[in-house]
Formats: sequence, structure tokens, C-alpha cells
Amino acid sequence: MENITITAATPEELRSGELGHKLRHYNYGFVGEYPEQQYIRLNARDGNARLLGGLRGFVFLYWLNIEVLFVEADVRGLGLGSRLLAEAERQAIELGVTNAKLETFEWQAPAFYQKHGYEEYVRVDDYAPGFYLASMKKSLAR
Repeated sequence: MENITITAATPEELRSGELGHKLRHYNYGFVGEYPEQQYIRLNARDGNARLLGGLRGFVFLYWLNIEVLFVEADVRGLGLGSRLLAEAERQAIELGVTNAKLETFEWQAPAFYQKHGYEEYVRVDDYAPGFYLASMKKSLAR
């Protein structure tokens, strides 16, 4: 293991995707071939083009991974978050997804996700001082 250096990846190396391709081909040996990662990016705007909320997620190995779901405080409780979540799940199902997962802090929206069929499967207490982080999942299989 002599003469090995560890450096930050260059922008060119990141664009090439070489490292991801290597991992993908390794994974194929265990789970077979699967589609490349797909992104789901949704925005909700009002008539004045004001960004009211949105969702950012991706599909990998037939799971929808929700990274961000945000709705502005003045429009919360009007169903916008539910509409964003439903649209992301709809798009994910079209991509062959059978499950969804996400993480949410206790001050964010665990009750909202539970209302939409998500169940907590892991909780990390004191992730942020005094607050837990919940990992939640939902079956999207029909």
C-alpha cells in the first residue's frame, strides 16, 4: 500500500462518474442490473411565481428517497405538502418504485408522514441536541 495518495476528487472526475460506475457494476453481481438513479424535483409556485414549497428526491434500487420536502409557513395546512408528496410517489411508481424512505427531525413533520402511511423504523435520539431524527418508510407496492 505504498505510494498511494488520497486527494479530493476533481470536477472532471466527478463528472465522469467513474467511481459510481465501478460500484454499480460491483452491485450487479449481487442484485442484478437495475436502472440508473433518477431524480424527482418538484416546485410549487403561486400565480406570482413565488416559490411556496418543493420536494427533492431520487429513485435508487426501486426506492424513492425523499431528501427535502418543504412548504412555506404561511401556506402550511392547505394540502400543498400532501400534493407534493403524492406527486413524487406517483412519479416514483411510474419508475418502478416499490418503497419510499426519508428522514425527519421531531420538530419537522413525523406526524405528517405518519398521516400519509409512513412508519418510523429507526430513531436516533439527540441527533440534534435535545431532538431525535426519525427514519421512516412506506410501501408503495400496489
